[in-house]
Amino acid sequence: MPSFAAAREANATFNPEYVPVIVVTGGTAGIGQAMVEALAHHLKGRLHVVIVGRNRAAGEKVIAGLPSAPESKYEVMVCDVTIMKSIHALTAELLARLPKINFLVHSAGFVRFRGGRQETEDGIDDMMAIRYYNRFALTKDLLPLLQIAAAKGEATNVLSVLSAGQLPPKVDLEDLGLKKTYTFMKAATQTGAYNDLMIAEFARQNPEIAFSHIYPGFVFNGTMFGPGKMTTFLSIFFGPLIWGFTIPPKHNAEYMLFGMLSAKKGLNRFGKYGDAIGMKSFPQTKDGQKLLWEHSMEVTKSS
Repeated sequence: MPSFAAAREANATFNPEYVPVIVVTGGTAGIGQAMVEALAHHLKGRLHVVIVGRNRAAGEKVIAGLPSAPESKYEVMVCDVTIMKSIHALTAELLARLPKINFLVHSAGFVRFRGGRQETEDGIDDMMAIRYYNRFALTKDLLPLLQIAAAKGEATNVLSVLSAGQLPPKVDLEDLGLKKTYTFMKAATQTGAYNDLMIAEFARQNPEIAFSHIYPGFVFNGTMFGPGKMTTFLSIFFGPLIWGFTIPPKHNAEYMLFGMLSAKKGLNRFGKYGDAIGMKSFPQTKDGQKLLWEHSMEVTKSS
């Protein structure tokens, strides 16, 4: 386990001759924002950043605070990543104009402490959409740009920030998507296991690229409880209490970057300090990768 100082010092040594391109969901707040800010700081602005989120103003505020260099390119793309057609429209634009992607970071997410399924227009529960299905669709669509970076010999990594190593249950292969047996707790835990199987299958199919699942620990930000009146209540009244035993996003970001920048080609899993955890608590499910892949391709309307 690296110390905070060691992680930050290691991250500062990342200084490639090329200008990296990073695409980040959830980059307008919390971990995603802090990772963008930390990486831009270490590279002194020699970075192309694409922040994906629903709030353009919030994204532009993040960009306004980033260091500037002649090679700097910072942009915000508005997208509701719970809606599959919005994702595919976004990725079509990125494929048309980006030269490559070095880092694809999935950090958008929330846990909804209320009720049953809240379905999107795609028939996907919104919490499951943001914790898993959007990550699959974005990764699948953007593989050509990741492959370009990898072919150049540049650092290339897909990083899913969620719950690696946190005792996932056996995946319910009889009810992928939880149409029949949904509870908010099962949705939260199953999507963690889905992320493990997802990165394992992408890594199997694309051994020249690093695919990583990382657990950030308990990081407090204003979006962690998700939308809704009840979760707004929880955030207002319990937020100050929770803040006392959570990790600040700016502190956590250095550990997330440490994992991202130290990843090897293929499958990687990291703990909250960016330390490799191997196959700890990896879901043991016969044919799980194959069946989840087929399910995900259908549900996300990917090709």
